[in-house]
Amino acid sequence: MKSPVDPLFDVLASLNVRAGSLSGLEAWGSWALRFGVHEHIKIGAVLGGFCWLGADGAEPVRLQAGDCFLLAARESFALCGDLDVPYQSGEEVYRASSSRIVRIGETYRTADQEGTLIVGGSVDFLDATVALLLDGLPPIVAIRAGTAQAKAIQPLLEVFLEEVGAVRLGTSVMSERLTEILFIQALRAVVAGTGAPDGTAPPGWLGALGDPRIGRALLLMHQQADRPWTVATLGAQVGMSRASFAARFKELVGLPPLVYLQRWRILAAGRELRRSERTVASMAAEWGYSSESAFSTAFKRVTGISPTQYRSAPLAAVTARLDGWPAVPFRVPSAMDEREGSPDA
Repeated sequence: MKSPVDPLFDVLASLNVRAGSLSGLEAWGSWALRFGVHEHIKIGAVLGGFCWLGADGAEPVRLQAGDCFLLAARESFALCGDLDVPYQSGEEVYRASSSRIVRIGETYRTADQEGTLIVGGSVDFLDATVALLLDGLPPIVAIRAGTAQAKAIQPLLEVFLEEVGAVRLGTSVMSERLTEILFIQALRAVVAGTGAPDGTAPPGWLGALGDPRIGRALLLMHQQADRPWTVATLGAQVGMSRASFAARFKELVGLPPLVYLQRWRILAAGRELRRSERTVASMAAEWGYSSESAFSTAFKRVTGISPTQYRSAPLAAVTARLDGWPAVPFRVPSAMDEREGSPDA
């Protein structure tokens, strides 16, 4: 079975990520902008000067030239050069601008006055699997200029600025690709623990990727999803006893190993069902199920509907809502879900 060998790639593919166009902000003197609740992740970089970035429920973070950031919180957020300056509506300022680089602040500038230049974009998720990635993300991820992730982006920052300021062939495509690169580097920083204020990896699936043993187990489960794994064989592969592995996996990922594996199989199979005309029987064989019936039973147990219904239903019909976020349509694990054995279990 052909399968990507990188769980982060796998999940990003299943999230159906869509990057928005880049825009810029050039600010001078005393300035402050507040933006309302947003439905997508914000991603950006400070190319010159400094600013404060704050989200409701999180302490403001000071960013300076070379720093990149990811804003995962859906709440309102603020950008400013001075925490004591009254806020303007960011949406109104951007709507009033006819340029992709919005300019605000004092028009009279002294020779020694430093302006702030920020470029940024957005990342939208087009289906129900967003919760798998967002769970555990800190509201603000700051990728500092000296870190490996930021250094990898540094050569691109000037390209960011050129693409924001230009209107030429391929600009929209370039903007999307640059935003995607910045987003992936931000996720790498999160996994490495360099993006959080306290320097630790987040709880949940992303944090688990950074754990040497559990991350290795996740890699194996994605590489060989059709293999009849048991908790014991997975634990042995990463040098852990069955009990220790099961406890550590559930602590980090939030699900027992075989529940995660079954859900990943069904999630990946469901994605393929919706984008291809393949038969349910061929999907069952690819994902390690002994029969179409066994696959359909497992699929309905996880999603609540049959593979045929999942393929043809409107997206809204297969999307659950949990605490306001689009969530993977997975029900609470039952004792049946936690049985060891083959995919047919």
